[in-house]
Amino acid sequence: MPSPVPPNSAPPHLFDRERVARNRSRAAASFKEYDFLKARVSSDIADRLADTSHSFDRAFDLGAHDGQLAKLLQASDQVGSVEAGDISSGMVALSRAGGLNAEQVDEEGLPFPQASLDLIVSALSLHWVNDLPGALVQIRQALKPDGLFLGALFGAGTLSELRASLMEAETELTGGVAARVSPLPGLRDMASLMQRAGFALPVVDRDQVVVRYRSPMGLLADLKGMGERAAFAAGTMRPLPRRVLMRAMEIYANDHSDPDGRVRASFEVVHMSGWSPADSQPKPLKPGSARVSLADAVRSHKSS
Repeated sequence: MPSPVPPNSAPPHLFDRERVARNRSRAAASFKEYDFLKARVSSDIADRLADTSHSFDRAFDLGAHDGQLAKLLQASDQVGSVEAGDISSGMVALSRAGGLNAEQVDEEGLPFPQASLDLIVSALSLHWVNDLPGALVQIRQALKPDGLFLGALFGAGTLSELRASLMEAETELTGGVAARVSPLPGLRDMASLMQRAGFALPVVDRDQVVVRYRSPMGLLADLKGMGERAAFAAGTMRPLPRRVLMRAMEIYANDHSDPDGRVRASFEVVHMSGWSPADSQPKPLKPGSARVSLADAVRSHKSS
């Protein structure tokens, strides 16, 4: 992920948001055939919500795709009304066809009044945002005091095999390397961004998922079906020559296959949660106020 920029600087424009929307809309018709990661992450977020003792009157599924996370919220006794939004008109149509109250929403310019929502969730969408710190601030501002944000996005370890294979092939055949796979935030990046955005009690963790394919081309087909094709802004990426792609597929099959011949594709899902600050929330102890020293705690642990 790029280094943090000064507060008054414009964020780097890495992604073409219109292309992100087009990629999703083109994938909408057959998305159900490729939604296995979306389904897994949506279920994980619903489980994390169930671990809280709170109830939420008004919830919003941001970057909803076909709205399957919103439907899980609707089935929860903890949640009242649920709305959904996505940058893609095709995905919004899917959500509406499924009976959801859905609208076209861009994560980079949220339409919500301040302190208007009790819960915001987002599954596998925010990694396409140019100004992620700004989007997190907008999410936090849209929450009422003691409102909850639960989100997940693809992290830095995602598609490491594909990234390495493309770099090796391009270096071998052209002598240079261009951006081919999106830069993604790491665990520490997201922990820092959640704090900078002003969330209380932020928690960040990750889930490692390995998917196996008969060939690397199967992975590329799945990425297209998920709406996850490259969407770099104009001028930030050179066209990928076919000979480089084919060489990358050979390297991938050679370097990242299991004994049965199937190839591995890694996906790192970074989960994050944070609360909108409220007076009722527990506060961290002041430095020096602890009644037991770390040394005493270590000694106690060793003797037990």
